[in-house]
Amino acid sequence: MKNCDWTSQLKPLYQRALQLYKDGGRDWQTWFDATEQAELASIGATPMELFDYAEDADYLDWETALLITAVRRDYFMVMQHGLHSSNRIIMAELPAKAAELDGISWLPRIIQKAQGRLRGELPNELMYCCGGDRRFFQEHDLHPADFLREVWAAGGNEKHILAYVQSGGKF
Repeated sequence: MKNCDWTSQLKPLYQRALQLYKDGGRDWQTWFDATEQAELASIGATPMELFDYAEDADYLDWETALLITAVRRDYFMVMQHGLHSSNRIIMAELPAKAAELDGISWLPRIIQKAQGRLRGELPNELMYCCGGDRRFFQEHDLHPADFLREVWAAGGNEKHILAYVQSGGKF
């Protein structure tokens, strides 16, 4: 995708994903041709992410999907220099959904999911901003893209992320 208008190039792909899903399409691997897949890859995105956005479209609007994708794109360009990670998070190694950090459940899990989303290391079975994540964000009055940026800024410092969550995103 061209840097100057990547968002306007992404939107028709997003809209096609919504329509395909609405029409009963579930084989996300066939939704985009090789050129479109390469365009997505050029911003650190995948067809699976667009499937996830389409599947959860009743709860996750275009603007939120775009902002999450923008954070990932920035990280991909700045921190990964446009190079994809070959690593994938292993689902069994994620903190349990009930795991807590300073009494806040889900926080250890969502930190690792956010780190994986930033690096492009989420397996297809795992979505950043799934229903459990959205409940967490709602409960703590955080936007998913803002949380993602804060995890990036924290550089692995869980105390920084904890303080951010405890402040409701208002350091």
